[in-house]
Amino acid sequence: MKVTSLSCKNSLPTPKTARSLKAAFLFISLGALAGCASTGQNGRLASQSGEIDPRLGVRASPRVVADGDEVPKGGGGFMVGKPYKIAGKTYVPNEKPYAVEGTASWYGADFHGRRTANGEIFDRKSISAAHPTMPLPSYARVTNLRNSRSMIVRVNDRGPYHGGRVMDVSQRVAEALDFRSAGTARVKVEWVSRAKIGGDDDAYLLATLRDDGPASLDNGAPVLTALREEATEIADLPSRAEAVRVAAAETIAETENAALAYSDDQSSATAPGVTETAPEPVKKLAKITPPLPPKRH
Repeated sequence: MKVTSLSCKNSLPTPKTARSLKAAFLFISLGALAGCASTGQNGRLASQSGEIDPRLGVRASPRVVADGDEVPKGGGGFMVGKPYKIAGKTYVPNEKPYAVEGTASWYGADFHGRRTANGEIFDRKSISAAHPTMPLPSYARVTNLRNSRSMIVRVNDRGPYHGGRVMDVSQRVAEALDFRSAGTARVKVEWVSRAKIGGDDDAYLLATLRDDGPASLDNGAPVLTALREEATEIADLPSRAEAVRVAAAETIAETENAALAYSDDQSSATAPGVTETAPEPVKKLAKITPPLPPKRH
């Protein structure tokens, strides 16, 4: 058998070999990009350097809490927001009643410890979610239509903006609704109310989980109902304060008018059958002059 030695020194690849090398290089490049920046099942791009996602034109917010550190709860503010455009689509935030069926996805480690749209910090272990237009923070009911699992979640971030999806939920919510392994689920999303600004409501939200009907703030979570009422009361404080101010001013005016009327009545009225006489003047005592001493001879 004749053995032919091959030398790579001056050899040139054939067109077929060149196409194979190009395909291999492209595959390796895609793998390297996947290692630098991970794209979640929700279509978001989260990278360590925070570069802009070319599909959406947005960048991930900076990470402020390291993985493994405790994530503080609350700390954000209430917002509805102005209309905005992502990837050519316009979103109009509002506080109107909302209910829709569609696909939900979940997000976890890539966004853990980063700021949410309303200034809170995302915790993949919290009972939270993201929605493009709901007020932040809000309570929303999410029901997995495949298994009827339903729970109330805290909406404190914006998104998703990919594949016609209606909501992103945290890793923990995906586990509770039993679609973490699947990545997505067909769900029904319903806005419930504004949410409390501060504090930790995870335990109360977890208590709303059920598989025998829609989750409710009123059933199984009375403390959460109180939190919702508190949020509503806080939102109404300016109008209530104005009402109290007006009522106080009216009360003061009525009191002053009553006092003036009473004073006028007392000055003009006399008791029947009683004649007032002026007191007699006090008589002055006569001046007493002491006797003179006897004359001395």
